[in-house]
Amino acid sequence: MKNRWLFCLSALLLACAITSQTFAASASPQKVVITPASFSEREGMLVIAHQQGFFRKYNLDAQLVLMPNGPLALSVLTAGDSQFYYGTTSGASLGAVLNGLDGVFVAGFINRLVGAFAVGHDIKTPSDLKGKRIGVASLSGGNWMFTMLAFEHWGIEPKRDGITFRVIGDTGARVQAIASGVIDGSMMGYTHAALLKRQGYPILADVAELNIPFQDSGLFTRKSFLVQHPETVENVLRALLDSIAFIQEPENKTTVMKSLAQWLRLPKPDDALEGYDFMRRMYARRIYPSIDGIRNGIRVLTLTNERFGRLKAEDLVDDRIVKKLEKEGLF
Repeated sequence: MKNRWLFCLSALLLACAITSQTFAASASPQKVVITPASFSEREGMLVIAHQQGFFRKYNLDAQLVLMPNGPLALSVLTAGDSQFYYGTTSGASLGAVLNGLDGVFVAGFINRLVGAFAVGHDIKTPSDLKGKRIGVASLSGGNWMFTMLAFEHWGIEPKRDGITFRVIGDTGARVQAIASGVIDGSMMGYTHAALLKRQGYPILADVAELNIPFQDSGLFTRKSFLVQHPETVENVLRALLDSIAFIQEPENKTTVMKSLAQWLRLPKPDDALEGYDFMRRMYARRIYPSIDGIRNGIRVLTLTNERFGRLKAEDLVDDRIVKKLEKEGLF
């Protein structure tokens, strides 16, 4: 009788385990929308995570929607039509917080100023930029902030030094604007800057070498979403950590370059070499948001609007999930 009872109990436990596994396997993936607003190699980890199935690995049905600019991406997040904004400490993200969005950075992937400052043929040194026309994606946006931080490092003050900012648009448009002489220089990603370099245009500086703290690329979401769906945020970060690890493996070089070339609409994968090198060098495995970088962004934005001075960098970060992943030994 005892053996029969044990057999029945074992059978029941086995049935429960099978049912539980079947239910888990059949559970619908969690739908998430991630909206980058930059068109460069910075977004490469998102593309790799999507194409290599890392989001699916963590039961996520992730959709990447490239937005034309940060303000639109933040308005979509505010309306609840997206769950994550992948971007910088810019006037768009911090301005949204000033206007009531309960936004926080839950991870930071590039925590210093990066990019290549491409210029026209007659620009040899930073001082040659005085009196010139500088192209930006938008005023007070991420690209403008990158430019202002570089200028500050070089001792350039745009108003004093007669610099004219021209809003040109995305990176591709700014490449064409330099080549046609419409502008004299612009900060851009390494891949597009390399296209200009191959045409004989100089690269004034790789600003990553200046070591300026800045929250360049991070994952931004709403505090309310984080409270209600911490497991979703965690799974997105796990997928992105897998993506970084994949990019770092030398044997994946061909695959990564092909995906990056598709994302950037380049003629051939070899054109993505500079972007591939950038991702391997610049993506942080220790994915904490940079409080110093956010503070630097707040300081620059306060020059345009004193309201930004009300913000505290510490209030714009929630790194609880990153701490949990670190304790697990994922980085």
